[in-house]
Amino acid sequence: MEKITLGNSDLQVSRICLGTMTFGEQNTEAEAHSQLDYALERGINFIDTAEMYPVMPRAETTGRTESHIGSWLKKSGKRDRIILATKAAGPSRGMTWIRNGESDFDAANLRAAVDSSLQRLRTDHIDLYQLHWPSRNAPIFGQIAFDPDKERPCTAVEDTLAALDGLIKAGKIRYVGVSNETSWGVCEFIKQAENRGLPRIVSIQNAYNLVNRSFENGLDEVCYRENVGLLAYSPLAFGQLSAKYLDDPKAHGRLTIFPPNWSPRYLRPSVAEAAKRYAALARANGMTPAQMALAWCYSRRFVSSTIIGATTMAQLQEDIDALAVRLPDSVIDAINAIHREITNPAQ
Repeated sequence: MEKITLGNSDLQVSRICLGTMTFGEQNTEAEAHSQLDYALERGINFIDTAEMYPVMPRAETTGRTESHIGSWLKKSGKRDRIILATKAAGPSRGMTWIRNGESDFDAANLRAAVDSSLQRLRTDHIDLYQLHWPSRNAPIFGQIAFDPDKERPCTAVEDTLAALDGLIKAGKIRYVGVSNETSWGVCEFIKQAENRGLPRIVSIQNAYNLVNRSFENGLDEVCYRENVGLLAYSPLAFGQLSAKYLDDPKAHGRLTIFPPNWSPRYLRPSVAEAAKRYAALARANGMTPAQMALAWCYSRRFVSSTIIGATTMAQLQEDIDALAVRLPDSVIDAINAIHREITNPAQ
């Protein structure tokens, strides 16, 4: 599998990244190990996780995903073959069990988060350490417009970068990235890094899929000019773009087994209508809906690596096989036509 250099780092990552948020909730430890083995066999060397995983987040399970990866690393002895990424939770979104709800990006919190992740992952360093969501008030997770009335105290970007610099110098992390960030946030992280001689972000992990192409509205230019690689998550929009809920509204998946307030943006009627249109287009052109949706992400010039997740080995195989699918210009034109009519319904 082709590997690319992530941002201005020396990390050589596969074009597909194995997402792990199901490990420990929808997937057992044995299933997690099987997925990791298979991904490595298929040429994937990039593994992404987070301290708050698995989802749906609960006090009883938080950290279990990292622990499952850690037990695989110990058993397989293949730490030197993978690029390992994890994320620190930002200020509490109701998860008071993570550092007593004080999970901001100050030095003490980041040091505690890294040390706990290293222990669970059974490794002495993390290759890419990401900030899961901003410390400050920002329009994320389906909030479309910035709302200044929601301003709150936050850790300054320069203080966060200084804390991360200390962790790099201690040998605990190698590179840093952001997640669920905005254009302003990326620019501020780069400005503070350059002005103060602090670590420069190498990546941004944001949602990108056929029903949420908001990355193309400014962030793509910022990341291109500043050499920040996009790690596209939710390429199948929580399964909506696989058409499994279209074919069976009660299909087993995050949108049916978890409460609706966990992912309301993917339950909007306009998302279902767009998914229906995209599924029809894929099937009319001899592809499964999932193949077309993934091939779209895999082929975008600004996507460094696409994060896939699966609960079955059959899903994982289909997701990886889609890398070989090439979308004809006629299909790309038709995708863009649907996008113009139903624009970013899951933003």
